[in-house]
Amino acid sequence: MSKTTNRIITALFSVFIGGFFLLNLLLPDKDFSEKENRQLQTLPKFTFSSLFSGTFAARFESYCSDQFAGRDTWIETKAGAELAQGKQQNNGVFLCDGGRLIEPFDAPEEDVLARAVQAADLLTDTGVPVSLALIPTTAQLYADILPDGQQAVINSAYAQTALDTIDLSSTLTAHSSEYIFYRTDHHWTSLGAYYAANALRSSWGLPEIDKDTLTQETVSEDFCGTLYSASGFFWIAPDEMETLTAAPENSSVTRYETNGAEETLPLYNYDKLTIKDKYTFFLGGNIPRAVVDTGTENAPSLLILRDSYADSLVPFLTDAFSEIHLIDLRYYTGSVKEYIAENAIDRVLLLYSTDNFCSDSSFRIF
Repeated sequence: MSKTTNRIITALFSVFIGGFFLLNLLLPDKDFSEKENRQLQTLPKFTFSSLFSGTFAARFESYCSDQFAGRDTWIETKAGAELAQGKQQNNGVFLCDGGRLIEPFDAPEEDVLARAVQAADLLTDTGVPVSLALIPTTAQLYADILPDGQQAVINSAYAQTALDTIDLSSTLTAHSSEYIFYRTDHHWTSLGAYYAANALRSSWGLPEIDKDTLTQETVSEDFCGTLYSASGFFWIAPDEMETLTAAPENSSVTRYETNGAEETLPLYNYDKLTIKDKYTFFLGGNIPRAVVDTGTENAPSLLILRDSYADSLVPFLTDAFSEIHLIDLRYYTGSVKEYIAENAIDRVLLLYSTDNFCSDSSFRIF
């Protein structure tokens, strides 16, 4: 290669690097990434203490990465490169046929599962019926695509617990050909939540809801969920988000923040459809504690210890309970046993996705 060619290549490379340097200087910083659905690192404040502790260097490195010009394009390009190498996954998310994104399930160690079951069993002496319902994730329903050992974990948990157990796996598997889980998100759709709710109702001796009596509505056609954000497969077509309206029109949810603030909202919050995290349309999103006033009188009360899967399921239980209390142990620090006694709870349900039941350390707080 001649010296002239080397100089041309060096000059072009310098222009390329210099151009990106100038772009990064000139472009305004962003606080939030819509595609990744997360806060971005802004320019950290320099102090000598942060310099010597190493926090400034770590935050500045994150800042350079988060604020890099064309970041979304580079993330998408990297994801495409992974596929071109035959890997079929990026950032731990697999791209399957039909644009379905699947996150593999990592089975816990036996002692981890045993501790989770033992914590749940502490509720056996509350004097009210307590049920455990573990939700299989998408990986279990499509185990023929991506081998998965999730059902064995569910079976083991059910064999160990002293609580009543409710089989959601069989119900959801029977409808796996239907649109019961979003393609770009880890949550079930309203249809999946409907089938699960009927399994709960049947277990409790309540009549199942006839789907033909529900009002179906498409509330969004551009829902890109958590797996979309994590994967970098930004060319995947978005999901449709539908509701099957079951709750009485006069039902509402009161959300209680950690700082003591309260907010009362409808069960379906249409304002949330304008933001990236559209799943917060159901009950308004994650919260330590919430209470649903169902509008149903002279009925028992229900406490659900849950993750976010419960948000889209609750409307299918409103006709059977006067109040539905929701506690998310990732944020709630009080005593569950005391809460049951103080609020005269009649029934308790532990409703968790299998991976959260096994991995959420806060679940052990009772």
